[in-house]
Amino acid sequence: MGQNDLMGTAEDFADQFLRVTKQYLPHVARLCLISTFLEDGIRMWFQWGEQRDYIDSTWNCGYLLASSFVILNLLGQLTGCILVLSRNFVQYACFGLFGIIALQTIAYSILWDLKFLMRNLALGGGLLLLLAESRSEGKSMFAGVPTVRESSPKQYMQLGGRVLLVLMFMTLLHFDTSFFSILQNIVGTALMILVAIGFKTKLAALTLVVWLFAINVYFNAFWTIPVYKPMHDFLKYDFFQTMSVIGGLLLVVALGPGGVSMDEKKKEW
Repeated sequence: MGQNDLMGTAEDFADQFLRVTKQYLPHVARLCLISTFLEDGIRMWFQWGEQRDYIDSTWNCGYLLASSFVILNLLGQLTGCILVLSRNFVQYACFGLFGIIALQTIAYSILWDLKFLMRNLALGGGLLLLLAESRSEGKSMFAGVPTVRESSPKQYMQLGGRVLLVLMFMTLLHFDTSFFSILQNIVGTALMILVAIGFKTKLAALTLVVWLFAINVYFNAFWTIPVYKPMHDFLKYDFFQTMSVIGGLLLVVALGPGGVSMDEKKKEW
């Protein structure tokens, strides 16, 4: 009984949080989600020469193609961010950012690094949720018109987005025997499963936001490392990628899990 009371109190808190923040939570979620693209686009501008030389030396593709790669990344990411934040052509912006993820996955050989690949897939999950949100906004213009099997593609986008988002947390699991690591793995895995299957989704996603933000600030504190050290850029990249996943989770909190979830199925029982 006490456990049920605790769960009920936690769910009430999550609902209250959503009521208080519902006006600006989607805006914060979108800003967090595109933050890694924004940071990377700006970095392309300030590290133009280094990025061009890296691509040229890695792929031996020549000055022109390497420069084209940097220009495409810079303009593609910054344009996509502007469109998302201004709420214009959001679906096209999402497809463009999907293309940037795919391009970088190949160009930087992320395909062969499981940790970075899973993080890129999690980032793609966040974009899927953003795409689902834009479909929802488009349909809201016809709110008085009845629909058949409302927004089935949107529901599957939300499902795919939730499943891909939890891949970020799989990269944070620590396989050692310390009590804290074991506890973190158990709690984190339980929350990941809840978000993936859509059970107690808003509460689980909100808990993961708090947990992931704390881990991000503690482990990826790039501002404590001098700018000239390579570790600064590495931690900065990790920090903003994690913030993008946090943005995806905030969209889950704001939008709910969608039709393909246990929370939705419970309403039919």
